[in-house]
Amino acid sequence: MKKILLWICIILLVGLTAKACIRKDIPETYSRPDIQSEDSTVVLPEKSKTVTIDGVDYYQSQAPAGNFGGELIISTIGEGPKTFNPCNTKDATSSSMAGILYDGLLTTDAFTGEVVPLLAKSFSVNKNDYIINLRHGIKWTDGKEITADDVIYTYEEIVFAGLGNTASRDAMTINGKLPKLEKIDDYTVKFTTPRPFAPFLRQLTYPIVPKHYFKPYSDKGDSAFNSFLNPDTPPKQIVSNGAFKLKEYVPAQRVVFEKNPDYYKINTNNEKLPYLSKVVYMIVGDTNNEILKFEANETDVLSLRGANVARYKLKEPSSDYKIYNLGADTGTLFLVINLNNRKNAEGNWNVAPKKQKWFRNRDFRSAIDWAIDREGMVKNIAQGVALPLYTAESLNSIYLNTYLKGHPQDKEVSEKLLEKAGFNLKNGILYDNGGNRVEFDLYTNAGAIERESIGVMIKQDLEDLGMKVNFKPIEFNSLVNKLSNTNDWDMAIMGLTGSPLEPHDGKNVWTSNGPLHLFNQRPQNYKVDDRFDWEKELDRIFEEGALKLSFRERKPLYDRYQTIIYDQKPIIYLYSPIRITAIRKKFKNIFPSSLNGLVHNPEEIYIKEGEDK
Repeated sequence: MKKILLWICIILLVGLTAKACIRKDIPETYSRPDIQSEDSTVVLPEKSKTVTIDGVDYYQSQAPAGNFGGELIISTIGEGPKTFNPCNTKDATSSSMAGILYDGLLTTDAFTGEVVPLLAKSFSVNKNDYIINLRHGIKWTDGKEITADDVIYTYEEIVFAGLGNTASRDAMTINGKLPKLEKIDDYTVKFTTPRPFAPFLRQLTYPIVPKHYFKPYSDKGDSAFNSFLNPDTPPKQIVSNGAFKLKEYVPAQRVVFEKNPDYYKINTNNEKLPYLSKVVYMIVGDTNNEILKFEANETDVLSLRGANVARYKLKEPSSDYKIYNLGADTGTLFLVINLNNRKNAEGNWNVAPKKQKWFRNRDFRSAIDWAIDREGMVKNIAQGVALPLYTAESLNSIYLNTYLKGHPQDKEVSEKLLEKAGFNLKNGILYDNGGNRVEFDLYTNAGAIERESIGVMIKQDLEDLGMKVNFKPIEFNSLVNKLSNTNDWDMAIMGLTGSPLEPHDGKNVWTSNGPLHLFNQRPQNYKVDDRFDWEKELDRIFEEGALKLSFRERKPLYDRYQTIIYDQKPIIYLYSPIRITAIRKKFKNIFPSSLNGLVHNPEEIYIKEGEDK
């Protein structure tokens, strides 16, 4: 069994190396290669085009035409979505659900990384002017036409006004200024940025929402808007524009989406997509339940982890599923340390002063980094189906700083760093120079078996240095509240999604006033300039990097930001899983993407004729 597992891991790593070579050859975009599977080559469809029928500008998919009907059942870990408001999502589950309901003006090609039209029929760029031409005749689910007024409203009254999640507004801000927006006619808008701005087109993937439905709530301010489209909203009330609309939500059980019969995408026979009647998200408590549901044939897609890769690969030839290797994860998995030294609204310290001294000491953070056994995590938790990660960019990022090689675990180095920082070990217990025992809490989200296993290993690695680590897996919402609102935490094992194509998407994490600046979160409108010097440099990098227009100009800046994080270690990166996903063979038009995963195109997926729907 060990030999089989090793053989599979070698194949996976060879595939990953090939992807890295592609990344270096084509720095501005990903390539569009045929993706090899076990028994065939997946031939990717031609790019879509616009076809005008009876005055409606349809988006015509060039994927092979298929059969209508049936459902796709996907599992999701956790408690389910927290909102269906696409402008107020702050977790991955809510974002993916809202992404089904609402489309943006533009999107990213899943295979090349190019920015391509979606709700827009076309677009053009002239220096810092961006002209967007909307499709004529496409509709909201209540039958009203989607027009420039909806675009103007979405950006001016939601994004620029700072309603909901402010990450998009922050990403569009250039030297303190937001773009100007002008309505040319009912189907044409013009954005003008203060200066030419490299990441701007990717900001136009933001979901467009219906002015006539959203405005009564946005007019009432933050509180009303934040509670708008909460999970208790009757599905029939929701007005959307995506391929599927909400049919049913049963808390802690399932979310059911049904096809939007008036969607603007069609197939090569000019028949309206999507093919599937339903997409169902089954809410499972943890990864063990996820596996059980797949094996009981209750779900259709399964992300494989660790030893399960070898087991499922052996069974694949005689099974009803196919396995795909999607390469390194596009997100990052890490340990974050709370460097906050401010008091909360009640006048109490967010982090105890003695812990502040520990956490804000770079030698202390470096000691933790050297104590972590990444190779052991890859071997024992990921069962070899992963690679160690040392940088803030994912392994498949075109901006990855390849000079940051990392290091193996070395507890002797950790001990020397702690001694340098003034800590001392007595009878196996670590104390600071004030005689305080080094003890702190380590959090992660309960139910994520991989992260819980990581927590157990980190706890042991640090306790070997004499620290006392109270490992506390808690419910995901409670964890997010600690990290984003109360700042009442010490360390946490977390993950963030990311873009392998655009580092600026991480501005809300790395700039000092960003809402996801987890390691040193500042209250809104915080005026005191108490930034570390390296935080100030990060702020400058992300301002300057967005204004450089070529990859060659931008790469050194983003190399530098990764070097800062590598040296300062407010966040310590762990490893990058290789994404291995299984899906039932009955589903067709499956086009695996290193960028977007396996089922990024639900409107094109269909069930093979003769298969059970």
